[in-house]
Amino acid sequence: MKSPPRSLRNQLMLGILLPVVAFLVLNAYVLYQQALNAADTAYDRTLLASAKAIGEQLEVVPDALHGHRLLGSLTYAALEAFEADNRSRLYYRVTGFSGEMVAGFADLPPWRGTLPTNTLYAALVHFYDDHYQGEPVRVAVLLQPVAGVYGLGMATIQVAETLELRQTLARQILLDTLWRQSLLIALIGLVVFVVVQRATLPVRRLSAALAARPENDLSPLDSAAAPTELQPLLQATNQHMARLSDLLQHQKRFVRDTSHQIKTPLAVLRTQLQSALRGDVDTHLALREMMQTVDGATEMANQMLALAKIEQLRIQADVPVVAWAEALRAVALDVAALVTDKQLDFELQLDPTASTLRVRAHEWSLKELARNLLHNAIRHSPPGGSLRIELRAGPEHGSALLTIDDSGGGLPQDLLDNPFRPFHTAVHAPQGSGLGLAICHGIVQTLGGQIELQNRLDGHGRCVGLRASVRLPLAEPPYSTIT
Repeated sequence: MKSPPRSLRNQLMLGILLPVVAFLVLNAYVLYQQALNAADTAYDRTLLASAKAIGEQLEVVPDALHGHRLLGSLTYAALEAFEADNRSRLYYRVTGFSGEMVAGFADLPPWRGTLPTNTLYAALVHFYDDHYQGEPVRVAVLLQPVAGVYGLGMATIQVAETLELRQTLARQILLDTLWRQSLLIALIGLVVFVVVQRATLPVRRLSAALAARPENDLSPLDSAAAPTELQPLLQATNQHMARLSDLLQHQKRFVRDTSHQIKTPLAVLRTQLQSALRGDVDTHLALREMMQTVDGATEMANQMLALAKIEQLRIQADVPVVAWAEALRAVALDVAALVTDKQLDFELQLDPTASTLRVRAHEWSLKELARNLLHNAIRHSPPGGSLRIELRAGPEHGSALLTIDDSGGGLPQDLLDNPFRPFHTAVHAPQGSGLGLAICHGIVQTLGGQIELQNRLDGHGRCVGLRASVRLPLAEPPYSTIT
């Protein structure tokens, strides 16, 4: 299933906004953790102050069993001064010199840890997180030396506080930050939308201009005011439209010429048929004349189809590599009957490297090229004349050269100046359709080569025939087969 087209504007919006939103979400999470740490630092000092206040009210009294013991007369009301508000609650526990319970909440979990080596406070204090009565609490444990007339010892004081106030402060900081960041995202989104709209405006204008064009308008697009990023696209579009315009003009010209040329054999065939029906000519003679007319029309139709096929070859990218000599031999065999019929002195000369002359072309195009050139040479050569074909490596490096010499009367100067115009034939050869040389010229141009026609002159300046020379670039360098 084909996926729907993607919007360039939406891709730009998402490509800019998604990283910004992801960064702000990460920043909000980090800020919340920092707010919790800052709240812990601030309220830990309150816990330490509470523990010190409890330690100041401890004293050493005599004991009959151990000689002395720790006594604490602190009430819970004394801790109310350290409670920030009624959203958090304080709990405490005082443990004596021998680990006995002295005061506070007996079910508060006793401290089992060790004091940190580095601390920010000038006291033997440690802060940690724990649970009490099913609620998370922050606990400060203080090791408080207590001395008196009856002895001295180290008291362990634990003060625990619930986390409602700390979490409320962190959430408030987070909400304030999220509100500002949401406003920032909205502002960034608005700026990005405006910028993207302005950046894609030339694309929308170009799209609107193309949509408003008539269907046969292939004129170049105006790229003067387009941004730099669109210049390659506009240049490629203009080049493509130029190729389409050439192809369209060729099709129009082909249809025009074809419709004009096809009328003549049809009119002649109709006239011949009417004459036969009226009995003006012998039936067998009329049939032979109509057969000649049909043969001529068939040849012209085939050549026009070949001319149209050449235009398709121009736009094909995957062109095979073929041996030119093999295609030339195949065509020479095809026309052998015509050569024999005219009793021509025929010679096909291939130099030692001819079998290695490989060109990038369709085999059909090479055969069509040779076939049209040979048909013209045979048609214009007199009976008993000569016909010579030679294929060899070209004088320029990386090219191959084909020459075909006939013994006909050559071309008059008006045709020799531009012999490749379609539907133009020599006066002494009216039986031709005038498309053969045009087909050859189109094929050679498509293959990136050159074709040239020259009258061959003897020592007295008289024309003794026509030479057709075709030069094509090689697809790979030739190599010698002689060892």
